[in-house]
Amino acid sequence: MNKKFVATALFAALFGATAAHAADPVKSTTGGLPGYDVIQAPESIAKLERVKQTLVAPPNVPEHSLDAPAAPRIVEVEMFIEEKEIEVEPGVFMWAFTFNGSVPGPLIIVHEGDYVELTLKNLSKNQLVHNIDFHASTGALGAGELTHVAPGEEVKVRWKATKPGIHVYHCAPGGAMIPWHVVHGMNGAIVVLPKDGLKDKNGNKLKYDKAIYIGEQDFYLPKDEKGNYKRYESAALSFADDKKVMDGLIPTHVVFGERKGAYTGDNAPTSKVGETIMIYHSQANRQSYPHLIGGHGEYVWERGNLADTPAQDLESWVIAAGSAGAAMYTFKQPGTYVYLNHNLIEAVNLGALAQIKVDGKWDNDLMEQTLPPTKIKE
Repeated sequence: MNKKFVATALFAALFGATAAHAADPVKSTTGGLPGYDVIQAPESIAKLERVKQTLVAPPNVPEHSLDAPAAPRIVEVEMFIEEKEIEVEPGVFMWAFTFNGSVPGPLIIVHEGDYVELTLKNLSKNQLVHNIDFHASTGALGAGELTHVAPGEEVKVRWKATKPGIHVYHCAPGGAMIPWHVVHGMNGAIVVLPKDGLKDKNGNKLKYDKAIYIGEQDFYLPKDEKGNYKRYESAALSFADDKKVMDGLIPTHVVFGERKGAYTGDNAPTSKVGETIMIYHSQANRQSYPHLIGGHGEYVWERGNLADTPAQDLESWVIAAGSAGAAMYTFKQPGTYVYLNHNLIEAVNLGALAQIKVDGKWDNDLMEQTLPPTKIKE
């Protein structure tokens, strides 16, 4: 049976006519949104330098420069969509909808004025129709209306990065599919670096040595009558049960990445004393409250507004729902730091934490144990 027919039928059965239409949208002969007159893009775009960005799995970020290029470029990005089962914690499974096979999807980094040219491929083994909504882009529901692809299809879209900052992207096929796909991991972030670079309140340039990307996820996994997590043969079979849990608005897991402890232990990011690190953090569905235990947000862009003056020296900050932000810190002491959502229930009990292992020499001027644990003298 034709895979596109199966995907369309599945959408229609689960979500009605709107989803069926989304699976087979009106084709545009102009490249713009169907039904509207189109102003064609300038011919000069064809003369721009083309660069391919190699995407990497989080918490890693692609290679990039903080210095703006001499002229705008076309940044070519390719992503594939994969539906696959993941293990959220030992013995607990979920069907994830992924960009490039990872939860969250990979971070993309471009500069203000660049063009992002995305090739999006929906693998033929998948069952569902998908698309992508870039919060950083302008028009067509963030490109969502121009990127619906059924299994075995690919689509290409180009958009201009005019809004500097950190922005979420996610799948948004329509109706109840939108939250279902997002809380099944189908989200990521893109950084649009400002033309003039990052600056402090005095206009001084800010730079970092390393960046990591934390994509925070809230999962809503169904349980059976005995209280055990259920496992399903396919994503479609889980939808009805998933929706009941989702509609209760209480997540069963809140994690960084795709599972509890994904960025801890041997998988923890590393740094060293004297190194400045930028932490990009997204939450596509809920509010979050990042905090670096033992450190600070020396420079913080809570709403991802990188072209603006950052807040300074925050103990904790806020990432709005459907948003991304960033915090910069230079490590002063070695040790294992914990970066977490400071809703401590969500961090400790549900999994929203990571570690950063920092090497270097300890500075007693900043902290010293002047009396070790000793029996109290009565």
